[in-house]
Amino acid sequence: MAKLKVGVLISGRGSNMASLVRAAWDEDYPAEIACVISNVGNAPGVKIARDAGIATAVIAHGDYPDRETFDRAISAELEKHHVRLVALAGFMRIQSPWFPHHWRNRVINIHPSLMPLFPGLRAQQQAIDAGARITGCTVHFVTPEVDAGPVIAQAAVPVLAGDSEDKLAARILRQEHRLYPLVVRWFGEGRVSLADGRVEVKGVKPGATLLFSAEP
Repeated sequence: MAKLKVGVLISGRGSNMASLVRAAWDEDYPAEIACVISNVGNAPGVKIARDAGIATAVIAHGDYPDRETFDRAISAELEKHHVRLVALAGFMRIQSPWFPHHWRNRVINIHPSLMPLFPGLRAQQQAIDAGARITGCTVHFVTPEVDAGPVIAQAAVPVLAGDSEDKLAARILRQEHRLYPLVVRWFGEGRVSLADGRVEVKGVKPGATLLFSAEP
């Protein structure tokens, strides 16, 4: 069976992209990273992908007159590599409605909170400011609404007394690196379906789509 071709969009360090690349090195992993696209030319993640032998492209958003035109250029590059699933991994651009419509049910994102809580930027600091005892990360389908698509899986971590934004972000990131490759595996195995706004992962009990870490 052919492996699922995944395109990853990044803007920065690309640590979640790197976690997907490492997972895909396993011969039994049912997906491959077909290309990595960045809107920032000097993003560290671009070098990581190139060093791993993955096709890369830099498509600078500033070169396009509006969001949809930029999104169409991104889409054309993805289609050139026969991508079937798009994974946003620290891609710091709000996309036009055209993109999630064109890639309907084929584009996912990872966000550092337990959605629907704390959408947008600095979700970790939002959790601290709110006095949350638990937060985490969510892999979800992308819809035109920002950080609002159907939840596929989540990982929870504690918010500890005296946490700084950086400490909490690092704790969440370790779980992101577990969760994202797991979800992409499910897609590669053809297990993920979406109906009436709810996600089902065939053969996986609902409780198994929530990981929990009590690490300090």
